[in-house]
Amino acid sequence: MFPALETELKLEVFPDPYENFMYRHLQYYGYFKAQRDSLPNSATHQHVRKTNPQFVLSGSSGERGDLVPHLPQKETLLWPTCLSSTLHRQIEAVSRDSFLLTSPLLKSRQLLRDEFGEAKPHLREPRHLFAFFSGSEPLLAPRWPIECEVIKDNIHHIEGVPTQPEYFYQPTGNEKVPEIVGEEKGTVVYQLDPVPSEGSYFSSSRVGGKRGMIKEVAVTLQGPEDNTLLFESRFESGNLQKAVRVDTYEYELTLRTDLYTNKHTQWFYFRVQNTRKDVTYRFTIVNFLKPKSLYTLGMKPLMYSQLDANTHNIGWRREGNEIKYYKNNTEDGQRPFYCLTWTIQFPHDQDTCFFAHFYPYTYTDLQCYLLSVANNPVQSQFCKLRSLCRSLAGNTVYLLTITNPSRTPQEAAAKKAVVLSARVHPGESNGSWVMKGFLDFILSNCPDAKLLRDMFVFKVVPMLNPDGVIVGNYRCSLAGRDLNRHYKTILKESFPCIWYTRNMIKRLLEKREVLLYCDFHGHSRKNNIFLYGCNNKNRKYWLHERVFPLMLSKNAPDKFSFHSCNFKVQKCKEGTGRVVMWRMGIRNSYTMESTFSGSTLGNKRDTHFTTEDLRSLGYHVCDTLLDFCDPDQTKFTQCLAELKELLQQEIHKKFNELDQDTDLEGSWNDISLSDIESSTSGSDSSLSDGLPVHLLNIANELNQKKMYKKKEKKPLQTRKQRNEQYQKNNNLIRELKAAKDAPERAGFAASLQKQPLFIRNSETTGSSAIKNEKPRINELNGRDKGTSLDPPKTTALIPAETKERTQREKPGFAGARSPKRRTNTSQEPAPDVKPNWARNRLPATKRGCATMAAYPSLHIYTYP
Repeated sequence: MFPALETELKLEVFPDPYENFMYRHLQYYGYFKAQRDSLPNSATHQHVRKTNPQFVLSGSSGERGDLVPHLPQKETLLWPTCLSSTLHRQIEAVSRDSFLLTSPLLKSRQLLRDEFGEAKPHLREPRHLFAFFSGSEPLLAPRWPIECEVIKDNIHHIEGVPTQPEYFYQPTGNEKVPEIVGEEKGTVVYQLDPVPSEGSYFSSSRVGGKRGMIKEVAVTLQGPEDNTLLFESRFESGNLQKAVRVDTYEYELTLRTDLYTNKHTQWFYFRVQNTRKDVTYRFTIVNFLKPKSLYTLGMKPLMYSQLDANTHNIGWRREGNEIKYYKNNTEDGQRPFYCLTWTIQFPHDQDTCFFAHFYPYTYTDLQCYLLSVANNPVQSQFCKLRSLCRSLAGNTVYLLTITNPSRTPQEAAAKKAVVLSARVHPGESNGSWVMKGFLDFILSNCPDAKLLRDMFVFKVVPMLNPDGVIVGNYRCSLAGRDLNRHYKTILKESFPCIWYTRNMIKRLLEKREVLLYCDFHGHSRKNNIFLYGCNNKNRKYWLHERVFPLMLSKNAPDKFSFHSCNFKVQKCKEGTGRVVMWRMGIRNSYTMESTFSGSTLGNKRDTHFTTEDLRSLGYHVCDTLLDFCDPDQTKFTQCLAELKELLQQEIHKKFNELDQDTDLEGSWNDISLSDIESSTSGSDSSLSDGLPVHLLNIANELNQKKMYKKKEKKPLQTRKQRNEQYQKNNNLIRELKAAKDAPERAGFAASLQKQPLFIRNSETTGSSAIKNEKPRINELNGRDKGTSLDPPKTTALIPAETKERTQREKPGFAGARSPKRRTNTSQEPAPDVKPNWARNRLPATKRGCATMAAYPSLHIYTYP
């Protein structure tokens, strides 16, 4: 463009200290990929960038010290097809030859170009500051532990819904129970490297997992007549460790345990190729750990045919015959294994098929969904997407805040909150499908959805354990522990997902009341959908925690079973999200359990659930929330009366089993509800494994520091208490001065009359003054003690006054109501009982403060 000037600049090159500093800074944090020897100067970098435009800065934080090629070649980012044209124009503009961008005097490489190639004098937005999706950036690729090999194939499934109900398998009693023969008599056709198990722990991660070439872990076919199946599971959410061929069409499969553990084998998801049509294959999974399973009740595995999806738009479907779940004849020395066997006929020759325990929903599926929400100009107005934290492997944990903009700050502050989360257990993908149904409805233009957004602030964490979802774990994170047993943890670095979730809810409770908390799970031993809750000990809200589940059962009678719900709080569940949030003050705190199988209720009796069924449940959660907060308390009162009748029946049933008298008169409601309920244990992993060995010392040190800080922390007082204390101290000072001056004046008058006796009189006066002052101080202390409030009363009165004042200031929701449906966020049936809207933001007064108020300051008066 300016050849003479450009030649002159090339002759004289000046190293730029600012650029060198920035390059080192970016390299340290993994955002710049340079060679290991040394950082070249500004001109050298420009020459490399100019002559080799395929080398650019990579936004994905891989390993340092690598020169990363152009992103589409490296495949470290997933490019949405809808954004490719705009993105490619931007990349071509950046790599174009320009004097402005190649000048060594330029101190910034953040200048943007427009569509005509002209540089714009403004900087790019910080990349991934909040992990917020925009139309100009691709999706972040998932990060894997460095021990995991990952294939480059892009696995994608369509969401087809079966046209006919898929009924349970009906056992005939003649199902074959194959004997496990293992590698001794079979041929290993697929085997992964040994995975890190108990005793090892997560160290680092990178995009793409393990370095180096991808190994061929499956057998090599000897020719077109070789009918050996080719297995693969090294993709997102995949789980299969080994496959052994024991007969021509019979295979024994071994599942991989959760990483850094030696247990939790339930979730499976793998691919088979080189299939043969009209041939009966038998698959037997040999290392399940649970003695009970839904496969004994008619549940079928899921199969997906790639050819059927491409030609007939058929997605996942339930397939399998001769299904049998039985105890294995082998064990590992500590516990027995259980087997699942089934037969299958593939629909096509040379097809690619997948098998899964349930409908997969991966981390990439979630990112694609959130990308569509972020790029929707309407939904992005009331749905704000932010990064809650980064997981242990560096994957983003997303947080959605959904609410309509309020007209005034008072209206915004009056909104209550609803908190929803899913996938704390990565193998329970049914929780993600329920969450997807909820998000589809709450983000829609439906009048009820708009009304809910006007009334509430929704905080949604759609995937709490992305690391476990990515690697194909069933229950644990990369810390090797069940996150739903560690919600009380203080180890932020080891359990970041739940630590930040609990902290977010704690800060939310300081601003507004949280009406509902619900964590979406999956259940491996019961059919239908149900809730686990917590019994409220406050008699004012007796049975209120059961109203929402009962309403939900009435809105979804063919899916939701109220009789399967349980509200007992066990000691082994104290670390779960449901119990911890209930202890924090959320009265309606639930765990929603969705079966892996299907329904035994109503029109869907003995049929498997589809993704459409689970998504519809997300809608029913919203519909039930409207019923729960309806200002017309008829439904609420009716449900309470029905609950009391059901409880009476349960009590009579319990007493009949014990052969005791059931004539309880009016005292039946004093019986502990926990005594008539069974355990809420939904799995064999209810007990916590405790912390890993390498984290025990860290936890002990943090606990000691926490206790030391608690001892040093002084009790805080409210402004009202400080003013009262200041006034008492001032009054006490004046009274003490008056008591001191009175004997001095009397002694001075006596000295004028008898001057020679001055010394003796003054000594007597001083001693008498001291004697007179001590009763006076005791009198003052006694008066202060009599007029001061007791600490419990002070703590109770201040929030009451604050709540009454705030209640008068907050407006109602009359303006936000839809003509279709009237609503109110109060769940109490009695109209004369005011809901607990406001929360006291002042710190509670400790017992030591009230007693300190009765004594004067140490610096007011001293004795010789």
